[in-house]
Amino acid sequence: MKKELQYIKQRFNIIGNAPLLNRAIEIAMQVAATDLSVLITGESGTGKESFSKIIHALSPYRHGNFIAINCGAIPEGTIDSELFGHEKGAFTGALENRKGYFEEANGGTIFLDEIGEMPLGTQTRLLRVLEYGEYVKVGASSVQKTKVRVVAATHVDLLHAIREGKFREDLYYRLNTVPIHIPPLRERGADIIQLFHKFSSDFAAKYRTKPLEISSDAKDILHTYPFPGNIRQLKNIVEQMALLEEVVMVTPKIIEKYLPKAQSHTLPVLYKKWNDNGLLEKEYIYPILFDLKRDIAELKALMFNFMESNAIKNPIVKEHTRLCGTYHAQENKEIHFLDTAQSFKEDHVNCITASTENLSIEAQEQALIRKSLKKNNGNRKSAADDLGISERTLYRKIKQYEIEESDFKK
Repeated sequence: MKKELQYIKQRFNIIGNAPLLNRAIEIAMQVAATDLSVLITGESGTGKESFSKIIHALSPYRHGNFIAINCGAIPEGTIDSELFGHEKGAFTGALENRKGYFEEANGGTIFLDEIGEMPLGTQTRLLRVLEYGEYVKVGASSVQKTKVRVVAATHVDLLHAIREGKFREDLYYRLNTVPIHIPPLRERGADIIQLFHKFSSDFAAKYRTKPLEISSDAKDILHTYPFPGNIRQLKNIVEQMALLEEVVMVTPKIIEKYLPKAQSHTLPVLYKKWNDNGLLEKEYIYPILFDLKRDIAELKALMFNFMESNAIKNPIVKEHTRLCGTYHAQENKEIHFLDTAQSFKEDHVNCITASTENLSIEAQEQALIRKSLKKNNGNRKSAADDLGISERTLYRKIKQYEIEESDFKK
């Protein structure tokens, strides 16, 4: 099986040895010899069409045509005509009879990419093709027969689409006889670097340049980046560097120029654990820290104005986010500070002043980590959850700042 697997990878130019990838290829090889419908799932850019070609090449339909169709790229008003054909005069502009893709692919394989974008009316017609091998051209009354292997693919959650009434449940179970899931690039580990070198070699030959090399620190960045565009995105990044960079060795500074910057926001807390997908928490924490510093300065000025004017005697401040660099990862968690204006001045103004005077990002980050560890009695997992970062990142920061966790454990 290993030899066959390696042969298929070479034949269809599939790079990598991730277990999830190998398992997907093995399923495609096993189901190819049957007549069963196959549903391939996976994010955009993971290479779903390559798996449909594997199934076609190893199936009894391999001597027929292979036709790939993107259902999301065909307008709703013409998709029935494209798939099933039409008769002359069936609608305005139908000047002659036209064969549809199912007629052209008779005896072969038809790959329906982005099946989740198919209109409900067309889904009904497709279900009849799968059940009985029959269809009717647009504007015709006679039934046509076809024997086609159907492989479908989607990047959306079809079960969710069924609940919203956008996809037929019976069609889903008819297509999903054998499911194949293609893992995203971020779950393929060392495959990322293999693909980097493969693309680097390809573009070096194309543009007559030296192949790019990559430093170990830059590799770490690629391993932690989530690659929402998957293989397609990595390929584009390597091509840009091959064209634009004058040096051969790719460093972290170079590679970060080509990775899309995360959108910053002004929400008071990190409402999601961005690091679950490997994003660099600095992209989110630092803008929030600067916004917080500005808000605290405004709050300090406001409170002093109140106290000097004697407008309030016993203020109670309810803060829904955090004060003086303390994170609270749960929204609407109220923290009640102060019973009097004097206690506010004594207990918190000094803290605010120190925070606004300390412009070192590293110092603020270290202070946040120490406060969170102290709050959670040295529990790394709980502290990481409070900070909105991964436990692995927190461990790295603890080593970087030489923080002794034992100091915070009871």
